[in-house]
Parts: sequence; C-alpha cells; structure tokens
Amino acid sequence: MSDDLVERVRRRLAGSAVPADPVSVARAVRAEAGGALGQDAVLGAVRLARDEFVGAGPLAPLLENPCTTDVLVTAPDEVWTDTGQGLERTEIRFADEEAVRRLAQRLALAGGRRLDDAQPFTDCWLPGVGPHGRIRMHAILPPIAPAGTSLSLRVLRPATHDLAALRLRGAFGTSGAELLDSVLRRRLAFLVSGGTGAGKTTLLSALLGAVSPAERIVCVEDAGELQPDHPQFVSLIARPANVEGAGEIGLGELVRQALRMRPDRLVVGEVRGEEVCALLNAMNTGHEGGACTLHANSPSEVPARMEALAALGGLKRDALHSQLTAAVRVVLHMRRLPSGIRRLDEVGVLRSFRGEAKVVPVWSQGHWIGDETPFEEMAA
Repeated sequence: MSDDLVERVRRRLAGSAVPADPVSVARAVRAEAGGALGQDAVLGAVRLARDEFVGAGPLAPLLENPCTTDVLVTAPDEVWTDTGQGLERTEIRFADEEAVRRLAQRLALAGGRRLDDAQPFTDCWLPGVGPHGRIRMHAILPPIAPAGTSLSLRVLRPATHDLAALRLRGAFGTSGAELLDSVLRRRLAFLVSGGTGAGKTTLLSALLGAVSPAERIVCVEDAGELQPDHPQFVSLIARPANVEGAGEIGLGELVRQALRMRPDRLVVGEVRGEEVCALLNAMNTGHEGGACTLHANSPSEVPARMEALAALGGLKRDALHSQLTAAVRVVLHMRRLPSGIRRLDEVGVLRSFRGEAKVVPVWSQGHWIGDETPFEEMAA
C-alpha cells in the first residue's frame, strides 16, 4: 500500500464519525483504492491498513499469544518478545522508523497521553489492546532515543493461581507450604520482594486466596492484577491523570480511602512511592496481616528500598526504620530461575538493630537456616 493511499485512508477515517475498527478501515481502503487495485491487492492493502490504524498493529499477533509477557521494539527491523524463556527476536518488521513512531503515538493517544517532540516519552495503560491481560506501554522518541523510537509493551495478566497450583509448578515444597500457612494463620504482616517477573504478584494473590473467608481484604493497586478466589476481596484501582494532566488518583489516596472501608487485611499490590508511608501507618494502627510487594534484588535490600520510597513522602530515615520493624514481620523473596520457574527463594524476618531495620534470613531454598526453630518463634 502506497504512502499516498495510507494518507488518503487516514484523512477519510479522520473525517468520519466512526471509530477506526477493522470494518471501517476495510471500507475506507476499498473506497480510496477504487478499481485501481485487484482483489488480492485490496485484501493486502486492508491488512496493512489495519496494522497502521487498528489496535497494536503488526505487534497484535505477539500480544495474542497467552504466554507473552513483553514485546519490545528497538528498531524497525528489531522486534523482540518474551514468552517466559527470555527475549527472542521475531520476524516482524516495520516499514521504517516513521511507522514505529506512528504506532507509538497512536497507542499513547489511546492511553490518554501525548507523545510528540514536546513530550518525547510516555507511560500509560492501553485499553482494549491485549486479549489476555492489561498492557502497560512505555515509548520514547528521538532524539532522546537516538537509535529511533523505542516501544515497550508489558502484558500484566490477572494473578489467579492458588497455593496448590504454585506448589505443583515448583514454587515451593512441603516446608515452604507450611511456612506460608503459618504466616497467614498467625496474621503476620508480610512483604513479597523480588525482581521484575519473579512472581511476586502471583504469590501474593495465592496467599490472599487462602485467607479465611470471614476476613475482609481491601486491596489497592495500579493495574488490577490481583484476583484471588476470595468472597471478601475488594479491589481499588488507581487512576492516572488525563491528557490535560488532571484527574489523577494515586495509591496513597486510595490507601487512605481503604482504611475507611473496614478492612481486616489491607493490601497494596506494589509499593513504588510515597504510599508506603500511609501503608506503614495503617499497619501500625491495628491492621494486622497486611501485605504488599516490592521490587528488590534480595531481602537484605528491602530496608534501603523502603527508606528511599518513604523519603518521597517526607518520612525521615529513623522514623521509617522504626515503623518498618513494627509493621512488617516477614519478607518472602521470589526469584525467577533460568529455567523460567518462579520460586520462593528466601524468607527473612525483620529485626531492629540499634534503631536500624535489618532482614534476618531464616529460610532458604526449602531449608531452615541454622537449627530448625519453628517459624512461629522466629517471627514472634
């Protein structure tokens, strides 16, 4: 399909009152092509036009794969995907750099964001693009990205596995299952740490599904990934600002609202900013059994990560360490192995040493560290 035909189809769609869905795109192509193209050429033009104007374009087949977690475009002829076994280069190609830029700008607009020379980067959630989960998009344009438009799509699927399913998948064994049961039964506040894609949210969702049905769980999230099988699960989802920069409702505000909803357990899907201050305050005012996830490479890094996030909310270092050790009892650390298995790798308890929070490892890869002291005593 020629650039001239693409432009004519674009103008026709822009001047119509109908959305750019596959049917309207096909009609616009046929109307603009007239009798200049044969049937096969028209069908090819329709396919290319759909890539240009509808959904995720040429990336749609990758996003339709239920195993896909990430799709990355680093150049018109470099499209990568991760289906759980690490990044693999695909056969998908864009016509040129301008085609990548147009797709990035169209997706940004669909997500309520600007992406142009004045605002050369954006981060947003895409509505109705992926059939298997919500998609988070990040895009950055030249000259900030000198090699060309960079596009990153992350597929976030609802975390619905229960503890039994995770055990079958090799996430933990008998001692791990007993440990997790003890955490829930004793209503210990816990934090799930790990790197990107390590299985933090999956483990948290499974644990919430095992909470007593008599307990009310109020959960605050950015993306709505947690969907445990629990009759008293209430979900609150943050709202980003619109294209004018207004209307944002952040996690911190939602935590404050959740406290008014009579939660037995207060959960934050992932702490990544100043909302950690409101969460720790809630955990220290009678809300036992709270939980959250946190990006960290190891349990020992958790206090430093929490300290950095709390600083965004104006909480001083000594106050953070004091609140952290009083609020959170257990750190569950997840790790993704080279084989793709996501495993409960290490468990630690938070202790205060001379006013500074430290995570003391007590369990690693299925074995107690030191003597086999019952977890109930170590977490007391």
